[in-house]
Amino acid sequence: MHTYIQRFLNVAHDVLPNVLKFCYFLLFLVLFSCGNDVTTKPQEQTTTTDTSDTTMTNTSSKKTILCFGDSITAGYGLDDTMDAFPSVLQSKIDSLGLAYVVVNSGLSGETTAGGRSRIEWVLRQEIDIFLLELGANDGLRGVPLSETRANLQAIIDAVREKNPTIPIILAGMELPPNMGQEYTSEFRSVFADLAKKNGLLFIPFILKDVGGIAALNQSDGIHPTVEGHKIVANTVWEVLEPVINP
Repeated sequence: MHTYIQRFLNVAHDVLPNVLKFCYFLLFLVLFSCGNDVTTKPQEQTTTTDTSDTTMTNTSSKKTILCFGDSITAGYGLDDTMDAFPSVLQSKIDSLGLAYVVVNSGLSGETTAGGRSRIEWVLRQEIDIFLLELGANDGLRGVPLSETRANLQAIIDAVREKNPTIPIILAGMELPPNMGQEYTSEFRSVFADLAKKNGLLFIPFILKDVGGIAALNQSDGIHPTVEGHKIVANTVWEVLEPVINP
């Protein structure tokens, strides 16, 4: 009996220090982990708050000009969409120190029907000036003019419903003569009639001094080059500047 007791004490003597060391190690891990939680969490909360405040300040400090259009607005065919006329407008605005940001909501291939279907989604953001540049693809596809007119009116109505005070600039478009004289003439009048009916700011032809000039258009003869977009921006600027820089 004495021998068994002696063996037990010898084993306990060898094992017990290791067990205690392991317990100390576990306790250290628990304390270290808790210490990390305590120091990290307040830091994360502070960073999130600061970022949110900065974003809100930047957004609220500038008014928004939304360019809602098709491939002309989107800058189709350009190596850099920053060369499209909305970005050229932004450069002009920045050079004058005006607190406006230009949002390019152009979509290549867009028709007035497509614009009508996505306008509600686009209007979820705050808008201070609305530029409407749609209709060219309707004309090139021979869409009935009654449909083009109705779709453009619906877009105008949606903007007015969001905020009746938002200035709306309507960009007119013209078609090449191969579409037929009667159709091209009536197509042109759609924009002028809508501008007059709704009291809109009006650009009679957004491709003024660009349309039909080979050197200012890409190989398709329709979409402006970089230099063409600079001229388009100047045409838009003539109507836009009195609104944002009276």
